Amino acid sequence: MLNRFFKRRIIVILISIFTLLSCKTDKETNKNDSLFAINIKTQGQVEAELTAPPFVPKPVGKRKATKLTVNMEIIEKEAEMTDGVTYMYWTFGGSVPGSFIRTRVGDEVEFHLKNHPDNKLPHNIDLHAVTGPGGGAASSFVAPGHEVVFSFKVINPGLYVYHCATAPVGMHIANGMYGLILVEPEGGLSPVDKEYYIMQGDFYTEGNNGEKGLQAFDMNKAVKEQADYVVFNGKVGALTGENAITAKVGETVRLFVGNGGPNLVSSFHVIGEIFDKVHIEGGSLINNDVQTTLIPAGGAAIVEFRVDVPGTFIIVDHSIFRTFNKGSLGMLKVTGEDNKTIYSGTQSDNVYHSEGGTIQSMPIDANKKAVAKPTTLAERISDGKSIYNKTCFACHQANGEGLNNAFPPLAKSDFLNADVNRAIEIVLKGKTGEVTVNGKKYNSVMTAQTLSDDEIANVLSYVYSSWGNSNKEVTAKMVAEVRSKK
Repeated sequence: MLNRFFKRRIIVILISIFTLLSCKTDKETNKNDSLFAINIKTQGQVEAELTAPPFVPKPVGKRKATKLTVNMEIIEKEAEMTDGVTYMYWTFGGSVPGSFIRTRVGDEVEFHLKNHPDNKLPHNIDLHAVTGPGGGAASSFVAPGHEVVFSFKVINPGLYVYHCATAPVGMHIANGMYGLILVEPEGGLSPVDKEYYIMQGDFYTEGNNGEKGLQAFDMNKAVKEQADYVVFNGKVGALTGENAITAKVGETVRLFVGNGGPNLVSSFHVIGEIFDKVHIEGGSLINNDVQTTLIPAGGAAIVEFRVDVPGTFIIVDHSIFRTFNKGSLGMLKVTGEDNKTIYSGTQSDNVYHSEGGTIQSMPIDANKKAVAKPTTLAERISDGKSIYNKTCFACHQANGEGLNNAFPPLAKSDFLNADVNRAIEIVLKGKTGEVTVNGKKYNSVMTAQTLSDDEIANVLSYVYSSWGNSNKEVTAKMVAEVRSKK
């Protein structure tokens, strides 16, 4: 009996010791890993491959740590923010975000930062992957027409933001001076089929959203955090239409996602996909089966998923007005065979009765006045405007201007005015694929609308009577005729 007691006590003590040692090991893991990385000897020297978004350099894989030379040029240039709107961007490597840098733990990076002679301002760079004063900013201040060189050893794996840190720091970041540097662990990341580079940023312009011409930075709006544009990869439509990223059914996709800010947090989401793995804040901690991941300003995340069905998957900041009104919308176009088990598409479209399994009716109030059905064209157009604001506004916008490179305009639309029956059919059945509107190609998705014949007739009559369109009147009879051809 006593012997059994001592055995139990010994087991409890051993478990306690093991637990304490495990806790100590966990706490010291990062420190020990860092010390290990510091002592890694490099072999040879190579020039880093740098890429503009949405592309990334080839994986590091199992290569040994090396001396890695990074040549990066700062370029101030005017470029398009959206149709008819330009902005004077300040860039690392000529793109927003800046060039993607890919390294591995133990690399010794020799960084050459060049400020183009035509630039007007001095700049520098703060790399969050750097252990040292200012992340390199203290050593990299560079005037136009000059080049500075500094070195650092990458000792912590992860996905890190870099940005300009010249005063006023917020202004330099707000003008597009940010990017990502990846530090792969020893042995590299697990292989995937496709990798892409996406970075969100918020922009503040003197003119309102969509106001034409060259727009200057507005410090007052930036301080108040009142962004006119919130975009992926530097502009509205950078990841839509012909610029959409692509994959095939069955492929695995890895997105390196950053948030340059300077102010707003990103709620990153791909509509119709679930992230199998998320490297939280770009670090070593992995979460599984995630719908939306939070990326702070100046932070990053790595998300991975397999695409199982074809279609256009919309990439958004799920602070959703930013997406449909300020530009943070992208597309992942997946091609391949359908899998009806995973996703069937529409199987039926039936009348829904909320009362339950049997159809019930409410007692009739003899004193209740019936709602008058719109009869005149003016009444029907007024009703159609109400329907438009409920169902069409988010994509096609208040004045039918659409969203650049995402959803086509309805205002002065040659496509719409050319064929009224085609317009009715699109509202009834939806449409996927490329269309050309006013000489510009769009490749997006419109879902079928569950509206009555009268509602479709009224909303189309409103659209045709507005924004310089043909004033065509659409009737419920016309809709019924098109519906009968389904």
